[in-house]
Amino acid sequence: MSYRRLLVPVSAAPDSDRAVEVACWLAAERAAELTAVFVIEISPLLPLDARMDEDEVVARRALHRAQAVADSFGVHLRARKIRAREAGPAIVDLAGVLDAEIVVIAATRRRHTYGRSRFGTTVRQVLAKAPCPVLVASPPAA
Repeated sequence: MSYRRLLVPVSAAPDSDRAVEVACWLAAERAAELTAVFVIEISPLLPLDARMDEDEVVARRALHRAQAVADSFGVHLRARKIRAREAGPAIVDLAGVLDAEIVVIAATRRRHTYGRSRFGTTVRQVLAKAPCPVLVASPPAA
């Protein structure tokens, strides 16, 4: 299946690069619009426009890495940085605004206390509420 509008959330985690690679692979087929977003999560104790210098640097680095991956695939990437209280709902809202046809999100499975694995809060929120299909990109098996 080909997609014309893709959204890929990025983070400082190395697993994020895998999601960008998958999104680029999907986008390269049709010269699609690929948007990478970094959500700077702001504590409810602070105003949304609070200075978050370290987080801004982390966001720029993550988006720069995403751009480098997209360049290697020959894919045009639009980088966005947004501020929100929680990443999951912000990603869902942006997917709706962009009329995204798919969200490609990275996930590292977390161990549950009973030995089962599960996704983190952000991935679960996006899976539950996204207005389009969601592809969860896991890191390659070791």
